[in-house]
Amino acid sequence: MNMNREISLKLCLALVVGVLAFGSAGAQKATDEDRDKTKTKQAQAVSKEVYERIQKAQEMVDAKNYNGALKSLNNLYNPDKLTEYEQANVLNYIGFVYYNMDDTKNAIRTYEKMLAIPTLEPQQAKQTTFTMAQLLTMEEQYGKALTTLDKWFVLETNPAPEPFILRAQILYNLERYKEMVSPIENAMRVAKERDKPPKENWYGLLNFAYFQQENYEKVRDIQIILLENWPKARYWKSLAGAFTELGQDEKLIYAYDAAHTQGMLEKDTEFVTMAQLYLQAEVPYKAATLLEEKMNAGIVPKSEKNYRLLSQSWMLAQEDKKAIPALQAAAKLATHGELNQRLANTYLNIGNYSECTKSANDAIRKGGLKNPDNMQISLGMCLYNLRRYSDAKAAFRKASETPRSVRTADQWIRVIDADVERNRQIKLAEEAARKKRQELDAKKAKALRV
Repeated sequence: MNMNREISLKLCLALVVGVLAFGSAGAQKATDEDRDKTKTKQAQAVSKEVYERIQKAQEMVDAKNYNGALKSLNNLYNPDKLTEYEQANVLNYIGFVYYNMDDTKNAIRTYEKMLAIPTLEPQQAKQTTFTMAQLLTMEEQYGKALTTLDKWFVLETNPAPEPFILRAQILYNLERYKEMVSPIENAMRVAKERDKPPKENWYGLLNFAYFQQENYEKVRDIQIILLENWPKARYWKSLAGAFTELGQDEKLIYAYDAAHTQGMLEKDTEFVTMAQLYLQAEVPYKAATLLEEKMNAGIVPKSEKNYRLLSQSWMLAQEDKKAIPALQAAAKLATHGELNQRLANTYLNIGNYSECTKSANDAIRKGGLKNPDNMQISLGMCLYNLRRYSDAKAAFRKASETPRSVRTADQWIRVIDADVERNRQIKLAEEAARKKRQELDAKKAKALRV
């Protein structure tokens, strides 16, 4: 990132066309005594010829005839024939023409020559020094630009906010981030004193300076100011980042939720993050509805990962039936059996034992399960509810091969055996009752015949 490209430099060129003093005919007739009395004043005037030639050069600049203006001014510039004041004004225009020709290097050289004039007026020296600092910044000569700007601060007793910002921008390019804070805060102080509001990019610079120092409390405070005055999505995200760094997770969701409410979230990753934050805040229903809406709209990709998050959200919201389509889609995309296992457990929860059995077998077939014994337990439970006792016992025996599942599996096998025995006893009792009814019916029939 080159901050210099983001700087809108406004050159404070000391252009004096139209206000230059020049020697009039009356002045030329002045007595020697008068000239002696006004020697210093006359030293700061230009002749009529010089004035007119500068005026013509200015007209060529206005017509964008920069080469013509430069040729005219170079022909005019002659240290042996011009006073130092005239030299300064001609050099000032030459530098200005070079700048308009995008020849910054020659503009700098010209202004350096101008600053070397011993009798250069203080105001011109000050303006030209600031111009030099700006040009050097444009040329990425940041060290020299900073030195030059510091000279200008010595000359200027009441600086405006902008030179302080320029200093901060130069320090940015020198990677002296900690030193950026002071000039930016000075700029804001001066702006306040002059009843001018601080600019958005000033806070941006200050935010960057504090961020580089990992002062996230300051970053947080600056983002809040930016949001209050220039609400933008990136400031909500930066504020969320500051909350994360400060460990203020309870406030993180508010930053994202505010951005979402204002329609400032756009990327799929932002919506996924929002859903995850809803889950952390224990509002899974919001997470599920948000994800489902954005996935249906084609904003959030229908990937295994996102389907998994969607199904988890619905399940945490105790909406198992709504979780099934997401789990089915995720399971189809997955090469491992974990999602089929989740799907089987969901079917078990809602009592769909037939689909539970299918999903459990798919999970076991795909493999890659962290705890395959748990899947065997779920499969056994589904088979048990389908009264497929033999298959259920086989699943529980498989689960018991893992030590931690032995007790659970054995309990279920005992339940099945008890059910089988109970069913056998019921069947025997029913058979005995049937035979008893048959015997009674036979006796009644015999009695009727007698």
